[in-house]
Amino acid sequence: MAAIIETSKGDLIVDLWVDDCPKAATNFLKLCKIKYFNNCLFYNVQRGFIAQSGDPTNTGTGGESVWGVLYGEQARFFEDEIRPNLKHKKRGLLGMASAGKDLNGSQFYITTGESLHSLDDKHTIFGEVAEGLDVLDAINEAPCDAEGRPLQNIRIRHTIVIEDPTPDPPGLADHIPDASPPPQFADDGRLEDDWVPDEETRDPEEIEQANREKEAHNRAVVLEMIGDLPEADAKPPPNMLFICKLNPVTTEEDLEIIFSRFGNITSCDIIRDWKTGESLNYGFIGFDSEDACEQAYFKMNNVLIDDRRIKVDFSQSVSHLWKQFKRFGRKGNADMGGEADGHQRQQADAGTSGRFELKDRYLPMGGRGGGRGHGGRGGGYSLVLDEGPDEPPAVQAPPRGRREEDPRRRRSGSRERRRSRSRSKERRRREDGQREGRDGRDQRGDDRKQRDELERRGDDCKQRHEQERRGDRDRRDEREQRDDRGLERREERERRRRSRSRSRGRKEREREERKQRRSRSRSRERGSRRERSRERSRR
Repeated sequence: MAAIIETSKGDLIVDLWVDDCPKAATNFLKLCKIKYFNNCLFYNVQRGFIAQSGDPTNTGTGGESVWGVLYGEQARFFEDEIRPNLKHKKRGLLGMASAGKDLNGSQFYITTGESLHSLDDKHTIFGEVAEGLDVLDAINEAPCDAEGRPLQNIRIRHTIVIEDPTPDPPGLADHIPDASPPPQFADDGRLEDDWVPDEETRDPEEIEQANREKEAHNRAVVLEMIGDLPEADAKPPPNMLFICKLNPVTTEEDLEIIFSRFGNITSCDIIRDWKTGESLNYGFIGFDSEDACEQAYFKMNNVLIDDRRIKVDFSQSVSHLWKQFKRFGRKGNADMGGEADGHQRQQADAGTSGRFELKDRYLPMGGRGGGRGHGGRGGGYSLVLDEGPDEPPAVQAPPRGRREEDPRRRRSGSRERRRSRSRSKERRRREDGQREGRDGRDQRGDDRKQRDELERRGDDCKQRHEQERRGDRDRRDEREQRDDRGLERREERERRRRSRSRSRGRKEREREERKQRRSRSRSRERGSRRERSRERSRR
């Protein structure tokens, strides 16, 4: 019989001695079959001695035999099977970790040292590790605390029965799960042995993004502490655009007309100097939807307005949140962003029309409610400011010292004057209505022409940007071609240098060989001369 114990350090294949210890081997195999050992810790590791596991409570006091699982507390333990021929002579032996005589449950140990005679005749040895001694060495070398528990949890993740010739006890099938239990992790602050740092499992880009978000949050907390932000989680409204590089003559009404083509505008503010009231050449525009805001960003960036090429970007300002915060204190936090999104620009009541309205035009000071004219007849008139070009001039005061007239003629003349005055008022009212209608039509025509001009300029800008992108792409391709040609030239020079070095080496070797041949020939000639001289001396 054999089984596989999959641990967080690796796999152990154990052989069980069913002939020598049938109860202990059967108990171990059946517990493996019902996944009893899954997620059990090696809670007691003593270097060079034993590694103990098999307790589901991971305390060393729990666990029960397979018969205890099937039949209850009265069958929790079974008797010892100590054999005189089985001794703790080598490492890798499996034994039952009993609490006393005949108190064997589910706990077992694996020996990590040799000649452990102190355990002989006390514990049942029922198997050995056939493969995976390197995994056993890794468990043995794990750093542990004073109680022998590894600092990083080493668990039995899974058990597999390879061979089981013994029949299953009655009722065991009801305890066999359909799937292995899910992995468990300790909640006491200890790391699992197969834990890897988060940085090793994520992409570098994702790690960098997380670090940047963390750093940005820390900076926001600092800004909240010093009073520059209402709270750290405050975010700018997503439906507001920031516009800069404006012409000083550009007004809010101009921007509203230009940007109204993309959607309803909820606010339009040009920031001005608080002393002089002059434009600081930047402002903010808010829309009622994020889609309209995005369309305006893509269409209006780098567009000419009043001979200035403006820059458009999404706003990063939280000034509207600050307004709520200053009004309501801590209640005005980021939760009031919805109210800040619906902000309305307060229109100035004075100075927006560009001119003063007439005050009781042509009304004699004595004609309505009395006056200070001569004789109470309205000899003076109200002040008229900034008269328009189409308006009639003010009536001059009549000369003094007029002659007395007949009362009847005076009454008839006053009736005629009242009639003519009413007719002139009606005529002026009709003329004003016609003039306002013409002005409105002209204004709508001007607005239509301005929108067409802006669209045409936007199309021109798109074409110019496309041409610039094509030019950049062509220049990039040309640079790459030049780099390729330069690389080819460098490679050619390197090949030539290598060939020259090889030819020089060949010439040097040939020169050395010639020298050696000459020296050998000279030595042979000298030897032959010596021989001849010896022959002559002998004769």
